[in-house]
Amino acid sequence: MIISAERFEELVAEALDGLPRWVHGRMDNVDVLVEPHAPPGQPGLLGLYQGVPLTKRGTGYFGALPDRIILFRSNLVRGVRTEDQLRELVRHTVVHEVAHFFGISDDRLREIDRY
Repeated sequence: MIISAERFEELVAEALDGLPRWVHGRMDNVDVLVEPHAPPGQPGLLGLYQGVPLTKRGTGYFGALPDRIILFRSNLVRGVRTEDQLRELVRHTVVHEVAHFFGISDDRLREIDRY
C-alpha cells in the first residue's frame, strides 16, 4: 500500500481524536511522533512509548522532558492492503502505546486480550 506522509499523519490524528475525553485529560507532557522507519534491529516494531508511565511518577516528577509515543510508518503500512485496515492498525497501535503511558504492561495487555 502507498500512502503519503501527510495522509498517514491524518490517520494518526484521527486515532488520537478518537480516544476518550478522560484520556486526553491525562495526557499532559506527551508528544506523539511519526518516524518513517523503526530503529535498526527492530524491524517489526509498530510503535514505541518512551517516558515515565503515570504509575511511576512520584511527587518529584516535574520539569521533565515530554514522554514520547512514536509510530513507525513503514512497518504499519507494510502490514495492510487498504486504508481502512491501516486506520484500524494505527488506532490499535496508538491505544497500545497510550496504555503503556498509563502504566499497563504488555503482559497485562495480553491478559485482557488487548495486545
